[in-house]
Amino acid sequence: MGLLDRMESQKKQQLKDAPEEVVEKIADPYATVKQRIHNEIIEKLNKQDQSNVSREVMMQLITEATDNEEYLIPRIDRPKVAIEIFNDVVGYGPVEELLDSPMYSEVMINGPNQIYVESKGKLQLTNLKFRDEQHLMNVIDRIVSQIGRHIDEASPMVDARLPDGSRVNVIIPPISLVGPVVTIRKFGKTPVTAQKLVEWGSLTPKMLAFLDACVKGKLNIVVAGGTGSGKTTLLNVLSSYIPEDERIVTIEDAAEVQLKQTHVITLEARPANLEGKGAITIRSLVKNALRMRPDRIIVGEVRSEETLDMLQAMNTGHDGSLTTTHANSPRDTISRLETMVMMSGMELPSKAIRDQISSAIDMIIQQSRLRDGTRKVTTITEIVGMEGDIESMQDIFVFETEGKLDASGRFKGRFRATGVRPHCLEKIQGNGVSISNEWFTD
Repeated sequence: MGLLDRMESQKKQQLKDAPEEVVEKIADPYATVKQRIHNEIIEKLNKQDQSNVSREVMMQLITEATDNEEYLIPRIDRPKVAIEIFNDVVGYGPVEELLDSPMYSEVMINGPNQIYVESKGKLQLTNLKFRDEQHLMNVIDRIVSQIGRHIDEASPMVDARLPDGSRVNVIIPPISLVGPVVTIRKFGKTPVTAQKLVEWGSLTPKMLAFLDACVKGKLNIVVAGGTGSGKTTLLNVLSSYIPEDERIVTIEDAAEVQLKQTHVITLEARPANLEGKGAITIRSLVKNALRMRPDRIIVGEVRSEETLDMLQAMNTGHDGSLTTTHANSPRDTISRLETMVMMSGMELPSKAIRDQISSAIDMIIQQSRLRDGTRKVTTITEIVGMEGDIESMQDIFVFETEGKLDASGRFKGRFRATGVRPHCLEKIQGNGVSISNEWFTD
């Protein structure tokens, strides 16, 4: 095991042994020393060919500096100081340990002096800080440059991602009045599985078995919910049910869908350059995907004019498509889809748009984050057609809460099958997927 491996192993062990709350840091006694060593390392790197500098070489330089008796760093603290300097030079500074820890699902940096994390659905303020605004900007530049993006006063907002797929949103002054703001939605080191969702109480095995049949039976499904409700996590689980022998095209603003199948084409939208040119929209990617002979089209999220193209794809033989959208209820999902179709510039009557929606979409899965921080599938709703000018829907499964908290601070409630036998079962069976009547009994 090399030096860097030993350092990182020691760091992971420290994180593993830490209690399940953010460790507060009152004041860094080595702040001045770390800045001196940091500058010394940068000077050494500037004098040599940086193309030959590996992470191991970098850690070796830092370790030699911290071992220098001139800096008066106690021997017991040297590995920790070395890791912190390493994170400053090539990592993400003080938030590196938060990104490495599985306890936190989201990291929110509100300027250099305020860093929040989300743990188990609850926000917590940490005492971690950046040295100053320039320190934070250096980390931001490191993040966005990895995927060829840029950020400055002329383009003060950017969506990016980390190498592990974690989603990053950055907004800087003059748009932000509190300094640079960074929001990182982490991807777990191990993807969330269907079994995990059942263990966490997000849904029941019967609901999961039904959704498995819906995906394999090529139903068109929309996962709806608010920000942070777990839409993408559920979309990943549903995508895992797609058979291995199908060709899948995914379309996203920032690649988040994690598929294990071998025949997957991932497309990512691109913003305009400094001259306002070169933008590749979700809508253009959806149109192009139809020419790529897809068996399944997965759109990470529909939020604009691409909705019309997505509905048309669902209505023209591309069954089994999956997507997500922001909405607070199944009826709200229908209303939002109708509004987004109107954004395409096509002057279609409302009746025609609703006909498109009702014939294209088979199932709406409503995902919610409750006030206690838990994420649950609150309804699975089928669209069964039109009644006059209104889409007709029926709930297959619902989550009923009593409005009370149990001893652990979680809402008391239960999942219930409504007893309704879905109209879509005929389509599912027509695609060779078996069903069970037990799914729909309470």
